[in-house]
Amino acid sequence: MPRASNSRCVLVFAKAPRPGFAKTRLIPALGAEGAAALHARLIKHTLQSVRQAGFGTIELHGTPADDDFLRYCAARYGADLLAQCDGDLGGRMHTALAGCLARSASVLLIGTDCPALGPRELRRACRLLESGVDAVFAPTEDGGYALVGLTRCDSRLFEAVAWGTSSVMTQTRERLRALRWSWSELDVLWDVDTPQDYERLLASRLL
Repeated sequence: MPRASNSRCVLVFAKAPRPGFAKTRLIPALGAEGAAALHARLIKHTLQSVRQAGFGTIELHGTPADDDFLRYCAARYGADLLAQCDGDLGGRMHTALAGCLARSASVLLIGTDCPALGPRELRRACRLLESGVDAVFAPTEDGGYALVGLTRCDSRLFEAVAWGTSSVMTQTRERLRALRWSWSELDVLWDVDTPQDYERLLASRLL
């Protein structure tokens, strides 16, 4: 199927907000129920930002995808709900991105941990991709990234990356240089993973 040159697609990766399953590092501060409730708010905030950014196609890639809350969110925010495939994070991301690029000119993939990633940042990422770069990233203070946008896909970008560590973005830049891709980076953002991040979130009033 040929790509539509003006097609925009955003993929949102999300865990179901189940106690003990999501935001586990916040359980000491919020309890299992409280951490799950915060995660649910972050999912809705992320999907609302995507809607405000004006994307025509939104895919919510859930784990597990048969979760009632994720079904509700997909219906409320006009997203297609899909299951993430098996494998590590890199493999799952590559599969989802490659699938979308088979029918779209560009694609963004984001998680739900970064409430500072709003409509303005999403639109800027799209503009950068439209300017001709192969990839765009939103680095985070912990060494990872909150957004990856692509106009082409290669599994080597995601292979043997130490996911969840402070070296993720450094390793990704190495992969980009090895592939000889052009890329741009947005301003460094911050995730909500720890009790300290939660305090920062409260002060920010983003939710």
